[in-house]
Amino acid sequence: MDVLQPSTRINLERATVLVLDDNGPSLDILSQVVSGFGVKQLFRAESVKEAQTLVGTKTFDLIISDVQMPDVDGIEFINWLRREAQETNRYVPVILVTGHTRTTDILRTRDAGANFTVAKPITPKVLLERIFWVAREERAFIECETFVGPDRRFKYEGPPIGMDGRRRDDLPAEVGDAQEANMSQDEINSLMKVAKVQI
Repeated sequence: MDVLQPSTRINLERATVLVLDDNGPSLDILSQVVSGFGVKQLFRAESVKEAQTLVGTKTFDLIISDVQMPDVDGIEFINWLRREAQETNRYVPVILVTGHTRTTDILRTRDAGANFTVAKPITPKVLLERIFWVAREERAFIECETFVGPDRRFKYEGPPIGMDGRRRDDLPAEVGDAQEANMSQDEINSLMKVAKVQI
């Protein structure tokens, strides 16, 4: 994986992106930011119903959606997308945008099948970083009865090389030298020895 340098140019001209937000001014801002990244094929939706229609007729490379919307919100839209949308769009990366960032809210977006959640007010730098993260990540796509989406078990993998972490406890993406000597085979064997326990 290459290190992302400040001078690195990423070409998003061929990407087809859907931006969903029920608030007109917010939709305009999101659209302008995404267009500023060089995206030429940008589709806008002001309701989940409108977005579902677009998803049924076009193939997208990325979807960016607000979470808080009346009637059907962004989380319900992602649940529908992951389970019922046509095959070509079920696995599309999704970045959700929200003003509510309590842990429970973030867990809800993750459990709906979103790749990332970005807090409002958004900045172009953070949104572009998350787009790079999505483009470079190698998370498996999980499909089971209770969850459909990118593997949620990646907290300790660290950010992509060359990018800052999102949490204080993120591990670095690059593996350094060992901090302590490796255990001897005798030490490993003693840890794996069957021990008798009296109950």
